[in-house]
Amino acid sequence: MGEFKILDLEVHGDQRGSLISIESNKNIPFTLKRIYYLFNTNVSESRGFHAHRNLEQLLICVNGSCEIKVQNNEKTSWFKLASPAKGLYIKDLVWREMHDFSHDCILLVIASHEYDEFDYIRSFNEFKRIMNNG
Repeated sequence: MGEFKILDLEVHGDQRGSLISIESNKNIPFTLKRIYYLFNTNVSESRGFHAHRNLEQLLICVNGSCEIKVQNNEKTSWFKLASPAKGLYIKDLVWREMHDFSHDCILLVIASHEYDEFDYIRSFNEFKRIMNNG
């Protein structure tokens, strides 16, 4: 709960190019149920500003770059995602914000559950209350 870290994804390649494979419970620590990606994001816009009650995600910038701010009950960290070979793993109860999208950014998100609006915590004050009260 409240965990986040960078995962290194193994790159396979030769003179033809490179390939990274994502496999449930092998190189990502959960079973994937949903995949989506953000693109054509206005460089002056920020996204996210929420947490999830019960969701694991892996964020991979497959093109371009962006910065991710994550916060749990213990610390706040910033990560620059700029390589398709690195992903930011975010477990449940982590506040996340996405900033500074490059004009060519494609941010791939792999999730452990299907979309569920009731899983979202969209108020930072509510997030802090939940984290402080357990």
